[in-house]
Amino acid sequence: MKSLLLSSLLAVCCVAPAYLISGSKARAEDWGCQVILCLSNPAGPIQYAECRPPIQKLWRLLAEGHAFPTCSGVGFESSRPGYEPYFCDSGYKLTSDDGPGGRQATCVSLAPQPVSNSLCSNGDDYTSRDNSVLSPHWQRVDGRRQCMGYPIARPNMRSQPHYIDITIDGAGKQRVWY
Repeated sequence: MKSLLLSSLLAVCCVAPAYLISGSKARAEDWGCQVILCLSNPAGPIQYAECRPPIQKLWRLLAEGHAFPTCSGVGFESSRPGYEPYFCDSGYKLTSDDGPGGRQATCVSLAPQPVSNSLCSNGDDYTSRDNSVLSPHWQRVDGRRQCMGYPIARPNMRSQPHYIDITIDGAGKQRVWY
């Protein structure tokens, strides 16, 4: 029954190669194959109720340090589990440095932006006094002098900070968060 439901799920999603859902090679009653079928869903691995138990088992076992499951007959690769608790909004990159309280993560703008002129009054400081702007400097913008810098923001915390990178049948790499 589960095999039929998972096969139907994938047939609806139209994502995986035909051999993943055919009975000739990979079989969906194998837990590893169930995991691969569910991870193939572009709407998310637990969108369907049939996928929740195998995927929850996967997350639990990976968190305990177990290896990723296998599925015979499938061209599948996975990375080692990774951990990335922070992320930045669009237009910012995540950086880290050693601060007074230890290693700290920060989001820094990818492009210079206009900032308060008072931040440029001290010359070429690497960071503003209030640590809100990186490299404030004078720059010509549309023919006039403008104080520009790289604004700094606090990083966002991921609700699911663990990940694995998977590749199914040579298709592009997909990062799955858990």
